[in-house]
Amino acid sequence: MPAQPSEPALSVVVLGYHNAGALPSFVADLVAAAERVEPHFEILLVVNDFAGSPDPSPAVACALAADDPRLRVVSRPKRGMMGWDLRSGLEEARGDAVGFIDGDGQMPAEDVARAYQRLRRGDVDLVKMVREQRDDGVWRRSLSRIFNLLFRLLFPGLGCSDVNAKPKVLTRAALESLDLTADGWFIDAELMIQVRRLGLRVAELPTTFRSLTGRPSFVRPAAVLAFLRDLLRYRLREPRRRRR
Repeated sequence: MPAQPSEPALSVVVLGYHNAGALPSFVADLVAAAERVEPHFEILLVVNDFAGSPDPSPAVACALAADDPRLRVVSRPKRGMMGWDLRSGLEEARGDAVGFIDGDGQMPAEDVARAYQRLRRGDVDLVKMVREQRDDGVWRRSLSRIFNLLFRLLFPGLGCSDVNAKPKVLTRAALESLDLTADGWFIDAELMIQVRRLGLRVAELPTTFRSLTGRPSFVRPAAVLAFLRDLLRYRLREPRRRRR
């Protein structure tokens, strides 16, 4: 394996919470995809968990990282949910471009490579996916349509058609312009709200969203209500955009 520079060109944050069964194959696919587009990359496996949890995801991540120096493990006592996990991974990322994706296999690892190649053209600040085909069931598809409709009504002008879709890959400068604070599922929407506020340039690419196997979905009624509450709260405190 060639020597890596002190600072990678690409960092990819993988959210691995309770994804022990999917992580080995997903990480193998992600490494292969990254190798095709960028020789100098790192992958951060975020496997934060609550004290006393029997989940083997941290051990699985550590075993994977032991065999590849391009993999690093972020494993901390949990103080939040998905948003907190993502922020803990982004804090450790060193790349000139930084991406993030769930490690459950619903989103193809190859999408990270596709997004990174699009970002390298240099005319946008962030590249994200649009789930044009979804295999995750009527309930999740219906929720997504409602959320995206509400987002477009409350935060018009961004031109984003799928707020929560991953992976998202952005430049270092774009990442450092954001002030992400969400602890939960809302962090994707928070990021896109700030992208809109700052006038950052966004490109979207189509993808297929696979069905979830191996564990139950984390999208529960409480998470749905929290998302709607946060969406309205952010709208109330969001400054009006000046007309150009």
